[in-house]
Amino acid sequence: MTWNPATYLAFGGQRTRPAADLLARVPLQNPGQVIDLGCGPGNSTGWLAARWPNARLEGFDSSPAMLEQAKASGVPANWILGDIAAWNPDAPYDLIYSNATFQWLTDQAALLPRLLSFVRPDGVFAFQVPVNFDAPSHALMRETANDPRWKAKLANARETERGDAAVYYDWLKPQAVTLDIWETEYLQVLEGEDAVYRWISGTGLRPFVQALEGADRETFIAAYKEKLNAAYPRRADGTTLFPFQRLFVVAVKA
Repeated sequence: MTWNPATYLAFGGQRTRPAADLLARVPLQNPGQVIDLGCGPGNSTGWLAARWPNARLEGFDSSPAMLEQAKASGVPANWILGDIAAWNPDAPYDLIYSNATFQWLTDQAALLPRLLSFVRPDGVFAFQVPVNFDAPSHALMRETANDPRWKAKLANARETERGDAAVYYDWLKPQAVTLDIWETEYLQVLEGEDAVYRWISGTGLRPFVQALEGADRETFIAAYKEKLNAAYPRRADGTTLFPFQRLFVVAVKA
């Protein structure tokens, strides 16, 4: 599965806002070693650099295209290509931070506690994930994928993992002295035609469209767009309102 930084950054301001809201709740003054897991094109890493200009900052991602964009951003960080599931750092971090990444990773029951174990005592593990899987945008994606015309070809195209606040609490509490967990629904005001489709095409839709080719892909996209435009109609001023829910976790290591 490949990433397109330009498509992702088409809504860069809206995508970065949860990153800033997460960062605002991190209770650290002068962390020395900081890493942004799943840093993408470096937009969230830039917030970390702005808050702690003296920190030793790293950005870690599995996409070469995203890291090329991050390197071009000018953010002063060491950029690392790798697989978060296999990451095993040599030394602990003061802050492990992640913005909208873990929904792509499986076996989170093992992964998230392992990542927290890489944090120093009194350090922080902070992350946020989308939790809008039952919204029309995702329900209609599943409905379209179940159409007999391409159901077989999309049988292995998986949705992102569902986050659950209580489950995260249970997984992380044994290692945490405090856990700050909350949810926020952002009302995204989107401009232009097919606005919700363009948002989803940069993230959750990718496994589906990348599993199809040619006419199958074009027909699938057309059918999905039609459903989305009915569920999220443009308003009188030309904008489209797109509610989007996020789950935040800030764990302070015991």
